[in-house]
Amino acid sequence: MVVKTPPMGWNSWNTFGPNINEALIRETADVMVDSGLAAAGYNYLVIDDCWSEKFRDEQGRLVASAEKFPNGMKAVADYVHSKGLKFGMYSCAGIFTCARYPSSYGYEFIDADTFASWGVDFLKYDYCNKPAGIPGHLLYKRMGTALANCGRDILFSACSWGADETHKWVKSTGAHMWRSTGDIVDNWESIKNLTNRQIELQPYNGNGCFNDMDMLVVGMHGKGNVGVGGCTEVEYRTHFTIWAFFNSPLMIGCDIRNMSEETKSILMDKDIIAVNQDPAGRQPYQAIAHPDYPVWAKHMDNGDIVLAYFNLGEHNFNQFVTWADIGIERSSGVKLELTDLWSKQNLGIFDTGIEFGAVEPHGCRILRCRVVRG
Repeated sequence: MVVKTPPMGWNSWNTFGPNINEALIRETADVMVDSGLAAAGYNYLVIDDCWSEKFRDEQGRLVASAEKFPNGMKAVADYVHSKGLKFGMYSCAGIFTCARYPSSYGYEFIDADTFASWGVDFLKYDYCNKPAGIPGHLLYKRMGTALANCGRDILFSACSWGADETHKWVKSTGAHMWRSTGDIVDNWESIKNLTNRQIELQPYNGNGCFNDMDMLVVGMHGKGNVGVGGCTEVEYRTHFTIWAFFNSPLMIGCDIRNMSEETKSILMDKDIIAVNQDPAGRQPYQAIAHPDYPVWAKHMDNGDIVLAYFNLGEHNFNQFVTWADIGIERSSGVKLELTDLWSKQNLGIFDTGIEFGAVEPHGCRILRCRVVRG
């Protein structure tokens, strides 16, 4: 199985934590389709930790909680599939999951077979309670091998938080995406910290195995399991732009059953999603390196270049970038035609560079640049 673009979907953890059940998952599947999220590309519905009983059965298999999922996981998966979606679940490389439920350490092949029999399409594999004497890369390679031999295509999401130098070995495990950071919470400082962590990790990002910056907090507004403070709409838009631009999987974390129109407009913006889902999956790079006012660039499959300016600071700031900063010299005779992807405004043709204007604190601008000859 080869994953050519960052996965998109919804995960239960950010809002619901342990408070999950079959009715919630069915309702969420309905809304993913009815709201247009599925048509926009969000096709994985993933149940996170706390879904199982506290003990395995007599055959050593994981068992879904009879209270939370009375009809079993196969029935849940069947319902999700009936909506045209893909079904995801959670386990962990340690002795227990992060919430101290049964984990897959020592049971990797049994669990992979169980997940396959239930119709699972996605496995988030966490890193809590790992035995100290066993290298993490071996645990992820073990589960990667088990999934590759379970008889079903299951996307492998390695959630080791970037610990133990994950970037050096994760692609050898068969993982299709990997958590490059610690956990997100719903506030600006968390978003900024996770963004800055990506600077040194971009060389390890790209087609086949994407840097996962954690689930989105767009639309949470301080509510739910990781709702610590909340963000403004400007901050949520910048958050979504950063995740999309950096090729991170786009996994929604809010309760989509009561999304505002503002939240929908951010999560379903087709032009920003297109930057994330570009088939080339190329690594972005810094055109202007600044701790608070960076400008990033990314080369697209069709020859366009996307420029993104993120104001991570606390003051209005007008950043300027020249085409020489992205490798295009004036002597080439090439100009760039710019489109602002959020405002949808064509800005015209520029021959040497552009001023982004006074971008507000925690705001952003993202421009798609078409090469114009002559």
